[in-house]
Amino acid sequence: MTTVGTTQAVIFHGYGATPADHWFGWLAEQLEHAGVPTRIPALPDSAAPSPDTWAATAAEQLGNPGTGTIVVAHSLGCLTVLRHLASLKGAWKVGTLVLVSGFVDPLPGLPELDDFIGDAVDLSGVRERTGSLTVLRSDDDDHVPVELTDRLAGLLGTSAQVVPGAGHFLATDGVTTLRHAFDAIV
Repeated sequence: MTTVGTTQAVIFHGYGATPADHWFGWLAEQLEHAGVPTRIPALPDSAAPSPDTWAATAAEQLGNPGTGTIVVAHSLGCLTVLRHLASLKGAWKVGTLVLVSGFVDPLPGLPELDDFIGDAVDLSGVRERTGSLTVLRSDDDDHVPVELTDRLAGLLGTSAQVVPGAGHFLATDGVTTLRHAFDAIV
């Protein structure tokens, strides 16, 4: 992989997670080894997330991204990243966007997130300003119904890539590495 001086990756975790969980550290290590500076910010109070504080963290971490920006997000982190991108004014572009078990609709099994999820986010313009876009889902996600990730992919003008048997891509699902995300970047 050829990198440019401004290339950098940011990995956003989801609800109830920390930067040390699941496959996030593994992916960061792989990207660093490939010459891509990578960070995994801690989204505040992930067990009881606030859309405002998560939005502030996304804004601080991503700002106005450029073509060298690589963003990977998992679950509720996807919604946070997409809200940030949709809120940007002026010229911006993301080089690579990888969304894992993403959604923008309320989750039937997690009504406690309804206030965070709120109304739909306007995704118009996001796809056009994203160089490479990958949406990953499993065929047996017990947290985010697969049709919701498929709907998100459709709203972004793509289709989801299915990783069989990966559940919600959690360590408890046996997912501590995520080669599909790495391959989508390099």
